[in-house]
Amino acid sequence: MIAGRLPWEAAKIVFWDQDYAPRYVLDLLNAGEADGVKPTKPGGDLQASLGTAYRLDREIGRGGMATVFLAHDAKHDRFVALKLLNAELTASLGAERFRRETALAARLQHPHVLTVLDSGETRSGQLWFTMPYVEGESLRDRLLREPQMAIEDALRITRE
Repeated sequence: MIAGRLPWEAAKIVFWDQDYAPRYVLDLLNAGEADGVKPTKPGGDLQASLGTAYRLDREIGRGGMATVFLAHDAKHDRFVALKLLNAELTASLGAERFRRETALAARLQHPHVLTVLDSGETRSGQLWFTMPYVEGESLRDRLLREPQMAIEDALRITRE
């Protein structure tokens, strides 16, 4: 499996409704610096809402649906990826549905799916969740480095 700075960079996470039928797919591909997005230092409402539970370190990705920060989980002394959904997605999704679906996603157990560790809402109503932070080369970086990879590697990655 190829590890990446953002574990969901080359994947889609499917949230399920109460009957376990596919409800919708959140495309969590991140634009990042490779697409001209300049990471910024976090702060403001998000850090104030997180209190001392998480210390935001820096922005590590940005896409059409969310911004991802590297954050330190004070309780467990570990780094996590904290994803802050944009205001439009928050408004269309709704806090109750978000809570229900992140709870279901947190129960997923698969070697190639990273679980939701925590979730919440900022003081201004924006939704966020955390996932494990995985260091290493992203699939995007690998393809830039090796545009035509061996068929065995491509098949293994596809299976994963």
